[in-house]
Amino acid sequence: MNDQKPMNVESFNLDHTKVKAPYVRLAGIKTGDNGDQIHKYDMRICQPNREHMEMPALHSLEHLMAELSRNHSDKVVDISPMGCQTGFYVAMINHDDYDDVLELLAKTLEDVLEAKEVPACNEMQCGWAASHSLEGAQELARNFLAKRNEWNQVFA
Repeated sequence: MNDQKPMNVESFNLDHTKVKAPYVRLAGIKTGDNGDQIHKYDMRICQPNREHMEMPALHSLEHLMAELSRNHSDKVVDISPMGCQTGFYVAMINHDDYDDVLELLAKTLEDVLEAKEVPACNEMQCGWAASHSLEGAQELARNFLAKRNEWNQVFA
């Protein structure tokens, strides 16, 4: 891969055989015309090409994190799932404190464990309301939180 021209998508240049989930890493910074900066974090929950999140659990965890994270920070731009179903991208605006992002994620996942329902889990507010699992989302959150001491170690 080192002798090839870098690809446009940052994660396509990441050697997925060398990472060790779970982790949270800064995946990129984009600066807008007015100086605003978007920091994109790779929140990897599952080991690439070894495991993945099942869609109902992933979908519910997305809804829960998207809603609950904003109770802890007004800097959250987006939390979106990776197509490979191994993690999420967390985008923050004008916020580059890595330790604070880890704390935000921990608080959000603790909120997930306390949730009694998945927000916006209905046909009016969700494009696939039948595909949800609160219990699955909570299991993902519990397992990720249990390994918090590993979040800053990206490579084995």
